[in-house]
Amino acid sequence: MQRQKSFDDNKGILYLVATPIGNLEEMTIRAVNILKQVECIAAEDTRNTLKLLNHFEIKTKLISHHEHNWKQSIPKILEILAEGKEVALVSDAGYPAISDPGYELVQAVIEQDYSVVPVSGPNACLNALVVSGIAPQPFTFYGFLDHLDKFKKKELENLKYHQETLVFYESPYRVEKTLKLMLEIFGDRKIALCREITKRHEEIIRGKISEVIEIISELKGEMVLVVEGSDQSAPETEEVIDVVGEVEKLIEMGQSAKDAIKQVSKTYQLKKNDVYTMYLQSKDSE
Repeated sequence: MQRQKSFDDNKGILYLVATPIGNLEEMTIRAVNILKQVECIAAEDTRNTLKLLNHFEIKTKLISHHEHNWKQSIPKILEILAEGKEVALVSDAGYPAISDPGYELVQAVIEQDYSVVPVSGPNACLNALVVSGIAPQPFTFYGFLDHLDKFKKKELENLKYHQETLVFYESPYRVEKTLKLMLEIFGDRKIALCREITKRHEEIIRGKISEVIEIISELKGEMVLVVEGSDQSAPETEEVIDVVGEVEKLIEMGQSAKDAIKQVSKTYQLKKNDVYTMYLQSKDSE
């Protein structure tokens, strides 16, 4: 067990700082102050983050931390924390580690017993969820589905009977295919497609999946899909019993064929004659 008291010692601190997903005015006062006070800012894309820092007149040093260099950047960040200094982690937009780099760094920092402190701010998932008009709880945030259709289809099939509201992120280049697969697998459920959240062209489209598909070719920008949960329970799967195999196991353990057939029929509530016939047929086919 690890018990973190975030500000009770002089150890290094990693701040997870949420940044605007579109509207710069959503940057909190606390987030600005944290970014000014830390030793350095680890950014998903230093070029994008530099624009944010310039807007708020933040002069803190930037270092790069993204999905392609995290194995190299994590040790460097740990060295800074080991000196008792503070580091802020930011992604290009929203909360770090939510469909963005950060999880591996958080794990490494926790393992070294430094504090990981959240700095609240914008999050596209929650923004979309609360304006969707679909039950906001319980919900499952899934993030991005697989890019390949065959894997995406399998993911959706696994989610088909989930009764909680589902939230996905999707690219405008793949959203039409995704919606068509949802219609095929989920059926024509209620959905809210939220795009360009907090930006000038913010749009919330509420309706059935089939209705949204009709206009999807008109839509651009990063999207959040909020999908109604299933109103059906998953069908119970019948247990497949290897009757002959069970009989043979008992025979190998020293029982006679007669006693083994009797025990298997009783255990699985089968007719003894049926078990005997299956066992006999298996021997005839050998």
